[in-house]
Amino acid sequence: MTLGLSLKRAAPFAIALGIWFSPIPAGLTPEAWHLFAVFTAAIACVLLGSFPLLTASMVAIGAIVLTRTITPAQAFSGFANSSVLLVVIAFIVAQAVVKSGLGRRISLLMVSRFGGSPRGLAYSLVLTDAAIAPAFPSNTARGGVLFPIVLSIAKGAGSEPDSPEGRRLGGYLMFCTMASLAISSALWMTATSANPIGVQIAQKAGFKLTFASWLLASSVPTLAAIVMLPLLVAKLFPPGVGATPEAPAAARKELAGMGAMSRAEWITALTFVVMVAGWVFGGPLNLNSTAVAFLGFGTLLVTGVLTVDDIGKQGDTLVTFLWLAVLFALSAQLNELGFMDYVGQRLADRLGGLSWPVLYIALVALYVALHYFFVSQTSQVLALLAVFLDVGIRGGVPAPLMAPGLLFASSYFSVITPQGGSQNIIFVASGYLKQGELYRLGLWTTLAFMAVYLLIGTPWLLLVMR
Repeated sequence: MTLGLSLKRAAPFAIALGIWFSPIPAGLTPEAWHLFAVFTAAIACVLLGSFPLLTASMVAIGAIVLTRTITPAQAFSGFANSSVLLVVIAFIVAQAVVKSGLGRRISLLMVSRFGGSPRGLAYSLVLTDAAIAPAFPSNTARGGVLFPIVLSIAKGAGSEPDSPEGRRLGGYLMFCTMASLAISSALWMTATSANPIGVQIAQKAGFKLTFASWLLASSVPTLAAIVMLPLLVAKLFPPGVGATPEAPAAARKELAGMGAMSRAEWITALTFVVMVAGWVFGGPLNLNSTAVAFLGFGTLLVTGVLTVDDIGKQGDTLVTFLWLAVLFALSAQLNELGFMDYVGQRLADRLGGLSWPVLYIALVALYVALHYFFVSQTSQVLALLAVFLDVGIRGGVPAPLMAPGLLFASSYFSVITPQGGSQNIIFVASGYLKQGELYRLGLWTTLAFMAVYLLIGTPWLLLVMR
């Protein structure tokens, strides 16, 4: 082991011990402070390249339970969380789309129309997401619909995750689609469950938003972000493939050669239609989204489209389930123990006396940065939105600017880390992008989104939200 690697591996432990044994700030319990120490060290492992996220998560949860910082029930609660289970089942079910050939058929159809370039494919995926978003109150469910299509397009083009250069097209399309889920959630009030919660919090602060007024407020900056996204990601992570003018014709030829849809394709397609309908109408019909996914999974097993052997090959899914469940539980406990509220209050209090334009930018930037400690958009909205909104309004920021600014940030900040939203994990688990690449792409993409919403969105909000 080299000296550099040894130092990298020692650094997270030094961070954890340094925070653990430093004086506990007034207003925080020892449990909250110690959990923060371990959580920070786990994230530092990935940022520094010390250990894989799975390794860091396993050490973190063992340490936090054995030191009696939180109870085993609290630490292991993520393994029974419906959002975590939905991600895992959606990822397994997506394999049926590939195995049955339906994904290849859909991907060839998309390539035949938009496959002249990787950017054309990326735009078709991003715009598809934006179009279907208002009917999906769960971006995790929406990701479950889009992921198999992206996977089939990548594999159909010969892009495999274990190929150093060949993975680039798949990685480019995966990240574009993952990031599009963040901004399409900002476009529509009904695109994620966190939005209606945020609207209720804003209403208590005296600012009311309807479906129409939300769309009006978000339309210009979000459409600008949609246009920017494939271009930005192509600069940050080039797909490795240039213009492919012959691809559409070749795709049409292969599509014709596939013939009629097979039994497995029909079963997979009908199962997905039923699952999507369950996710779309789950609210009015009082249907649990995770239960809908389990039923679809069971249907594919009963009909033989998926087998136990197929599941046994999905080792990456188990890895994802383990680290996601752990981080989800630890993040939730940070919130429950009052750590996030404490940080939000202290940061907000230090911003007193700033002019309202500077205060507005500072609050949005801090609100986005704090998402490094959350694995759920909803949990941050519940923990911090009211605090930041109150500080901004008291500091003179117009409510029609402060409320939408924070509400839109509650969507686009989800791509800042691989675990920043449960919808991300489906794409992360594909293996096309490494953890370090995901953090780098997430940071720069989030900064670009924030710049768009501040530079373009601010004047637009001041114009239309009066």
